[in-house]
Amino acid sequence: MPEPDLSKPSALAQIPRGVWALGLVSMFMDISSEMIHALLPLYLVGALGASVAVVGLIEGIAEATASMTKVFSGALSDWLGKRKLLAAIGYGLAAFTKPVFPLATSVGWIVAARFIDRIGKGIRGAPRDALVADIAPEHLRGASFGLRQSLDTVGAFIGPLLAIGLMLLLSGDYRMVFWIAVIPAFISFALIVFAVREPELHRDASKPPLRLADAARMNGAFWGVVAIASVLTLARFSEAFLILKALKTGLPVAFAPIIMVVMNIAYFLSSYPAGVISDRIGRNGVLIAGTAVLIVADLLLGLGTGIATALAGVVFWGLHMGLTQGLLSALVADAAPVELRGTAFGIFNLATGVVLLVASVLAGGLWEAYGPTATFLAGAAFTTVALVGLL
Repeated sequence: MPEPDLSKPSALAQIPRGVWALGLVSMFMDISSEMIHALLPLYLVGALGASVAVVGLIEGIAEATASMTKVFSGALSDWLGKRKLLAAIGYGLAAFTKPVFPLATSVGWIVAARFIDRIGKGIRGAPRDALVADIAPEHLRGASFGLRQSLDTVGAFIGPLLAIGLMLLLSGDYRMVFWIAVIPAFISFALIVFAVREPELHRDASKPPLRLADAARMNGAFWGVVAIASVLTLARFSEAFLILKALKTGLPVAFAPIIMVVMNIAYFLSSYPAGVISDRIGRNGVLIAGTAVLIVADLLLGLGTGIATALAGVVFWGLHMGLTQGLLSALVADAAPVELRGTAFGIFNLATGVVLLVASVLAGGLWEAYGPTATFLAGAAFTTVALVGLL
């Protein structure tokens, strides 16, 4: 019997319901998070008086916190043989933290809220990705990660759209928009609790929750994925800088979240096809294409001076994300031993999280000292290094 054609819509029907459920969980949490994050740089700089360098530091600390937490939650999920519990705790923590944003009265409150929110992201991230790998058939692994990433990205562009509409409707009331963002966060939490089931995994009761020896069991292919992802992360700093760049080109503040909408539409449209193609022809070619696209994005954003050029750069940025993010997760799942998938995703996210902290602080410093052109051209240089490594 011939292999099923994964390029056809019927491939979606082959993806297990658990992957769809996890995608919807991600979608609703991203709606909530992006409603807040699309406005947060503007709120920090405009309402609370923070500098761009402080925005870079906050974003870097937040994302690095999430990634560092993932290594422990991923390893713990391997030891327990239970991934859903940790994922639910992570989504619950993020949901219950969301009300802190509208209550915040200073930069310190925002830092605390982002820190706790990202701890929730860190707790859920590696167990959720390992759960997708556990549920998905091997021949649909790229498509499954692509689908989850696509649904996640639907939330990432619906959220900013809602933020724009609500800011116009509510006459720029940041706090009310932040309060409304609490609702989809709790929908996400309810879905992870009631709609997701996980397969039974064997638990080795004699093994401690985290052992340094487990890292030594990862093969060269896994560490290669970590290395390439780290260099790409150094080039792909926080999306907050995309919003700030758009404002520099003259985009009105009320429409600043459109940047995240445009980026995430490109991300959404490319994620699932990239996963399907990688299942059919291999992952490396798709990853090389995605890396080259980031160079184009950085050049457009660094050298362009108008709104149209900035938007084009944002489209290429989103296309890069779609071509690489689900694919990198699939590569981790391909390379890691089954019983250490949670640990593998944890190590992967720890490495990229530490690099993201460095990247966001560096980007903020370059922006303050030399302007946005230097920030994005530095990103293009780092991406070129990653591309050479892949080739």
